Amino acid sequence: MRLPAPQAGMTERKTLACDDECLRLQRNAKLAAALNIPTDHTDDHIPYSAATLDFFKGSPKWCQTQEREFRVFAADTTAKQFRFKPMSAAQRAFLHSLAEDFAIDTESVDPEPHRHVVLFKAPRFVSAPMKTLSQCLKLRPVVEAPKNAPATTGVPFNALLLANPRFALTLDELRAAVASDPATAQIAGWKIEFLPSEEIVVHASLADGVDEATLLRLKPALTKVVLEKELAGAVALCAVDASLNVARREDTDSAGGWSQVVKGAPVKKRVVDDWAASGKNSFTVLGSKAAGKKKEKEKGKERERQESVVDNWEDAVGAWDESAEGATTVAVADAVDESEAAGASVAEEAPAPASD
Repeated sequence: MRLPAPQAGMTERKTLACDDECLRLQRNAKLAAALNIPTDHTDDHIPYSAATLDFFKGSPKWCQTQEREFRVFAADTTAKQFRFKPMSAAQRAFLHSLAEDFAIDTESVDPEPHRHVVLFKAPRFVSAPMKTLSQCLKLRPVVEAPKNAPATTGVPFNALLLANPRFALTLDELRAAVASDPATAQIAGWKIEFLPSEEIVVHASLADGVDEATLLRLKPALTKVVLEKELAGAVALCAVDASLNVARREDTDSAGGWSQVVKGAPVKKRVVDDWAASGKNSFTVLGSKAAGKKKEKEKGKERERQESVVDNWEDAVGAWDESAEGATTVAVADAVDESEAAGASVAEEAPAPASD
């Protein structure tokens, strides 16, 4: 059978050349076939930590600006360091977390309010992650928070803080006390350091599998050990950066009064009728107060009388000896006078002798 000859005006179909993208897809297809990877497989790997994504979720616009600075710095092969402008501790904590995801070294320099973060390209740095923070936030599965977990705003908790530590407490002593209890033995292997505020921070990295849920689980056991052995006044959750700057801490203020009114917490009611419950009337209360004042007055007089007693007993004894000696001398003199007087009277009464 002979095919019809092409008519005039019809052109032959051209085959498009395979460009770089086409070659990449072909290589990926061959590699997937060799590794038995399903064709519907999707890349759901997230190269960012949970702390980085949590902060990005709260401030996406600001975080995207900082991510852009990271990517420009990572793409510049001549740049070795980059300085950010001064910012708050929470924002610096995000930069430290994002730098860890980029495999870039960081350091916080200068005191407040000029404290800022400096980036350094270390040998471990290779390239920036292919996916952006926004893409990874969409890929991250939604996990329901525990019922008893506090509301997370900003940087999540990544450490435990020991407030008001005991005077002269050493880190070795604290580590030994934590290791002695099976419920807190895991914490003994974490980093335990003093803060400039003389508080103690206990923290571990996410690479060790320590997240906010783990800290919530270990906090009651650590609180029990710390209070029983009187190592510190309280244990609270906190968020610290690589330079041990506390970006966020749990509120442990349980005092009532105006502080609770400001925070919107219910104020504990004071019982003002305790005296009425005891069955006493106002006259009894006033009478007891008057009697108490009278007793206090009598005690004050007795105290003044005791204070007036001579403190130096040697002087008192010497004075007593002198008085006793004086009394004896007077008594002897009186006795001599009396004897002399008696002799005189006897001489007067005796008859004169007869004359020859």
